[in-house]
Amino acid sequence: MVYVLSQNRKPLMPCTNVIARLLLKQGKAKVRKREPFTIQLAYETTDYTQDLTLGVDTGSGTLGAAVSRENGEIVYLSEVEVRNDITGKMTRRAKYRRNRRSRKTRYRKARWQNRANSIRTGRFSPTMQSKLHSHVKEIEYIRSILPITEMVFETGQFDPHLMKNPNLADPKVRHWGYQKGSNYGFENTKAMVLNRDRYTCQSCKGRHKDSKLEVHHIVFRSQGGSDDGENLITLCHTCHKALHSGKINSVFHGKTNGTLKYATQMNSIRKQLLNLYPDAIETLGYVTKANQLQLGMGKKHYIDACVIATQGNEFSLKSPLYKKKCIPAGDFQQAKGVRSEKPITTGKISGFRKFDKVRYLGKEYFIKGRMTKGYAILMDISGTKADFSAMPKGWKTPKLKKLKRLEARSTWMVTTVAVTLNIA
Repeated sequence: MVYVLSQNRKPLMPCTNVIARLLLKQGKAKVRKREPFTIQLAYETTDYTQDLTLGVDTGSGTLGAAVSRENGEIVYLSEVEVRNDITGKMTRRAKYRRNRRSRKTRYRKARWQNRANSIRTGRFSPTMQSKLHSHVKEIEYIRSILPITEMVFETGQFDPHLMKNPNLADPKVRHWGYQKGSNYGFENTKAMVLNRDRYTCQSCKGRHKDSKLEVHHIVFRSQGGSDDGENLITLCHTCHKALHSGKINSVFHGKTNGTLKYATQMNSIRKQLLNLYPDAIETLGYVTKANQLQLGMGKKHYIDACVIATQGNEFSLKSPLYKKKCIPAGDFQQAKGVRSEKPITTGKISGFRKFDKVRYLGKEYFIKGRMTKGYAILMDISGTKADFSAMPKGWKTPKLKKLKRLEARSTWMVTTVAVTLNIA
């Protein structure tokens, strides 16, 4: 399957590999992109196209996209892994900034609420911006190579309160359950936990005669512990201090943070996508699941996208799967070390950058790391390091001069995977 653009870069219907090869050999077309393979015609032609439906399985971690003809042929198929490292990177950047300010002789007062971006109306957090842009980028890319006439998005309005407390599904509980949560009648969660534990240390049961009571996270917050009452316990100051110093062992069972944050993120992404694409058709997850079970298909993001695009009808795959992974636009850390004494090369080394797609020993890899002495560390699209320990001497560690660059680094890594339909 080869995607075709007109002379003025308008998307046309895709053609077969044989037709594309003949057009390139006769000089009637030129290669526009290697993966997915796209050509641009060098002569004027008609703008006749057929109806194509784009189905998008939106997601906070992975999104799937598929384009279907009226007869159920899937002419484009992709699965995109969006970024979930924005928060961690910004936290690390803030740590470095605070450390740098404390090392300098000139004191600079910390600034917080004097930035226009932090107080503007309708502000979208950096994490949400990245996730939304990943959806928009894939949708716009597909529209740039295929004449899409209809779009169907699988979105859903999640109710985190109901997901946290399934009892609210009962009509007898629903009418008051949303008004009376677990902290109803208390000032905060701490007051609720103290009252639940009868203002008694749950470790020594009051034997230490310590009147100072504290609320302890059973699973530490640094380890992903939740702030819910199920992860909190009442301890006296003596037991609390002894537990953190390792003098006593915790015998309590807590809980980690759930995945409700992804449901909250999808509520925001849904609203933003529908604002950007008001003509798109909205479908829900339970509809897709019912159609998927009826067709007997396995559970995959790209399979869900096919079911969405065909609206539950039978389909056949005419396109391979393009797996994509969103990555940063560049490397912005200039140095490493306690005092930033070790500079990091962010430019090219022997003509290669990090995340460049290369060919080595007949296979395709991505550059995970480079060495100034001329060596490289390779990986696949999932980040797994390539192992060449079984190769003969001189080939165990890839040399940059032995690599052939296929594609330069961009804001996502792309690879092609052959897939088949799995009938459940």
